[in-house]
Amino acid sequence: MFETIEGKVRTGTRLADEEAYWCLTDQADIWRLGKLAHTSRCRKNPPDRVTYQVDRNINYTNICNAACRFCAFYRSPDPVSSKSDTDSPDPDESKEGWTLTVEEIIRKVQETIDEGGDGILLQGGHNPEIPFEYYIDVLKAIRARFPSIHIHAFSPPEILFYSRQFSMPEDDVIRRLINAGLDSIPGGGAEIFSEKIRKFIAPAKCTGDQWLNTMHLAHSLELKTTATMVIGFGESIEDRLDHLLRLRDLQDETSGFTSFIPWTFQPKNTLLESEVEQRGEAGGMDYLRLQASARLILDNFPHIQVSWVTQGLRLGSLALRFGADDFSSVMMEENVVASAGAGFRTNEEEMRSIIEAAGFKPVKRLSLYQNIVHA
Repeated sequence: MFETIEGKVRTGTRLADEEAYWCLTDQADIWRLGKLAHTSRCRKNPPDRVTYQVDRNINYTNICNAACRFCAFYRSPDPVSSKSDTDSPDPDESKEGWTLTVEEIIRKVQETIDEGGDGILLQGGHNPEIPFEYYIDVLKAIRARFPSIHIHAFSPPEILFYSRQFSMPEDDVIRRLINAGLDSIPGGGAEIFSEKIRKFIAPAKCTGDQWLNTMHLAHSLELKTTATMVIGFGESIEDRLDHLLRLRDLQDETSGFTSFIPWTFQPKNTLLESEVEQRGEAGGMDYLRLQASARLILDNFPHIQVSWVTQGLRLGSLALRFGADDFSSVMMEENVVASAGAGFRTNEEEMRSIIEAAGFKPVKRLSLYQNIVHA
């Protein structure tokens, strides 16, 4: 099987479904698979460089009525605390909910720019107390104060929530967000598309079909987006393959995805923690296999990002030889994964050193890979 797949990788021929499935199983030697993924990566991107970004993940609220069983970050809609301008969201310090003011968000954006950042990732919970005007006001305020910063915001579940909450068609929601300053949409909320798994881990959240439809709408409105995938919920190999193939199908149609970011479920402090302890977590080798397989299967995706925030910098460095061409973001702030016990942090200097130690030239990029800032 490896010889057949290797031949297809070298000629740029798409893998058959059974070949893609085989890559995701233990039958495929992980190290040989990684080498093939690296070969594929070098065909699509300059082989001597690895890109990265400096940005900040701003969570505008932790209040959410979706109540996903895999999330350690959210708080139920009641009670709510008003946080002062000097406070920062820290779920370990408080069990209460909060929503940032526009002024607090502006302060965080200013801090990002002061530290050399050029983009923000803005996401939050499904907060029924926030009016739609809040999201518009946030975008307009950021755009007015910082006209050049890239606003990567509001994942498909959030957009679907706004559509239902405010009785607006999804495309109208997206158009209004674009008009207010939205530049692109993150791939959060995809988890795994298997409806059996989704009904267990997040019954109140959007379906896989709805996530894909929102992304299709975004692409039709000329918004670029990212795509994600999370493993470790007890899904099958078939479930993992289905997720990848559905992403590939949409990319065939729209070419709207800029990158793919996979990671493993972090169960600490979640309602699924004890269950995962019994059956075992998805580990580093599972992550590397998924990433390498994704590079071979998602032949129409230009970039694959390392998820060092969940996997750690050491494994992230190894992942650069398993199909990834981008080390993601320095990410000045991250609250959601940190709530589940993944407390990995870095800065630009350390990130560049790690990339260099792995044998690549670090290159700072912008959000959509449209320009290389500096080498």
